[in-house]
Amino acid sequence: MARASDIVESGAVVHDAATSQRPRSLRVRFGNLLSFRWAAAALILIGWFVYYPIVDNFIVSTTDQDIYTGEVSNVGLANYDRLLHDPVVLVALWNNCLYAVISVVFQVFGAFLLAAIIEDLRSERWRRLWRAVYFVPSAISITVTGLLFYFIYQPQIGLLDAVLSRAGLSQFVMPWLGNEHTAIYAIIAMSQWQGFGYSTLLFAIAIQKIPRDLYDAATIDGAGPLRRLWSITFPLTREMTGLMIIVTIAGAFQVFNEVMVMTAGGPNNSSQVLGTWLYQKAFIEDNFGYGAAIAAVIFVLTMLTGAAQLWYTKRRRVQL
Repeated sequence: MARASDIVESGAVVHDAATSQRPRSLRVRFGNLLSFRWAAAALILIGWFVYYPIVDNFIVSTTDQDIYTGEVSNVGLANYDRLLHDPVVLVALWNNCLYAVISVVFQVFGAFLLAAIIEDLRSERWRRLWRAVYFVPSAISITVTGLLFYFIYQPQIGLLDAVLSRAGLSQFVMPWLGNEHTAIYAIIAMSQWQGFGYSTLLFAIAIQKIPRDLYDAATIDGAGPLRRLWSITFPLTREMTGLMIIVTIAGAFQVFNEVMVMTAGGPNNSSQVLGTWLYQKAFIEDNFGYGAAIAAVIFVLTMLTGAAQLWYTKRRRVQL
């Protein structure tokens, strides 16, 4: 028979377990409540600072506003109709598309090839050196880079024309930023130089995550560098490639600083992009409704491009 003292002690243990379990349950519930509050706070902030401005921009695009008098009139889709017949918008859209195509070629596929070459070097010291060399331009402010290339392109004192003259290519000497046919290409070239190293570094990180055993096995099977690049490196970095394409195209349609620093859209609006034309109409000419319509076009183009690329990347995903 169990003694009375043992029964009392066992009862006390059960009571202590029950009382300790209750505070723990309360702590869990309290922690879940706090987690929900933090998530709700984040959703409120995102909704207020991201989604509400997007919706409000579409609303503003259907109005004609005067920031100085505060007068607002509803014009419906008149701003979008005007946008379709604006010749400068067509030039700006063409420049943005040109910017996107050239950036994808150089900052995605060109950076991928360069990263593959660097990561194929045998010496870790050399790999680190070349990563740093190509990344340095990305650490420079875009404003500083724009001013630097502004002086490089100068026809009298610029480095580019001086090099062309010394090399016997005087027929190519021209005011690169003052020529309607070359201004946008000069700006794009500067942008590629500035962003190429950052893309290369991201691809290098993606390549480093690929197991080296795959390369060793392919080498034993007789696969050369190009075969390893096409059959191993490219498929296993496809997600990074898709992400870089999305980021690059989105950045191409949102480009602003490069053009404003170097040409401000000139000469004769030949280097205008959607961002600079938006600034011109909304903040210089005080036409916020029309500027909001241009911003809406930029948003839709960026979202459609990103959604299409995400869909394609998801379908072609490779699992290790």
